[in-house]
Amino acid sequence: MKDYAVEVVNLTKKFGDFTAVDGVTFYIRRGEIFGFLGPNGAGKTTTIRMLLGLLRPTSGRAVVLGYDIVRQAEEIRKNIGYMSQRFSLYRDLTVSENLEFYGRTYGVRGERLRERKRFAIGMAGLRGRERELTRNLSGGWKQRLALGAAILHEPQMLFLDEPTAGVDPISRRAFWDLLYQLAEEGTTILVTTHYMDEAEHCQDLAFIHSGHIIAQGPPAEIKLNEMQGQVLEIDCDQPEVAIPVLRGMSRFEEVALYGALIHVVAEGIAEEKPRIAQALAKAGVQVHALDVIAPSLEDVFISNMRT
Repeated sequence: MKDYAVEVVNLTKKFGDFTAVDGVTFYIRRGEIFGFLGPNGAGKTTTIRMLLGLLRPTSGRAVVLGYDIVRQAEEIRKNIGYMSQRFSLYRDLTVSENLEFYGRTYGVRGERLRERKRFAIGMAGLRGRERELTRNLSGGWKQRLALGAAILHEPQMLFLDEPTAGVDPISRRAFWDLLYQLAEEGTTILVTTHYMDEAEHCQDLAFIHSGHIIAQGPPAEIKLNEMQGQVLEIDCDQPEVAIPVLRGMSRFEEVALYGALIHVVAEGIAEEKPRIAQALAKAGVQVHALDVIAPSLEDVFISNMRT
């Protein structure tokens, strides 16, 4: 049997007649970064709150670090770190005071707390700014400080709920470098996100939509096995003209803009290339390239949402 940090089987949460999480099952191996990918309202946060013991499931079961989420929630909270998209920092406390508060909350005292504070400040790149009020920090600095606060007690596992929401791309990349470092040192990480590029960085993924897991596995396997149809990528000079033309052909499962390129999805899409080229030429659109490509995670996610 594999060494799992988290085991979730048929976990369900209902609020009255509304089912927020509907029979999800997944496993997280120790020391891996597991991504929970889905749009807002998909059930990601509700699932995390159940795993933390903050919400009682309607049915199903889950074990975190060997502890049952219903009967042993307090033991779970002692052994995990949690970071939300709001960072949970006190704006009117300094960097040092925030770390002091969270350290004491986790039961870290004395010389160990001083050592862990030094580590967190160094990891966050905040040396020399210990006395600065947290409200004066940029989003990226607050993000790294919140991560430092979450790992002061050296938890076995981290739960990160949309931790990069609203943070600039450079800060997001720096944050993921820190996550890789923590995972290499043995920390298990569950991270929720709606950024497809971040999902690529995870070792294992679960796509969740409307409370259901619609695909799961390593990113490469998901792209290989879970795509419904093939993807044709179109590079043209007037995508704003091309998209209505393509949608008007009523032959395709999906027509969407990806940056400056258009992705068209359908079974046997290669056979449609001559008709597509002809329709776009008739509309006055100049096509630079028309290629069948490997799907992106976003392509796969959208295709699975349709089924």
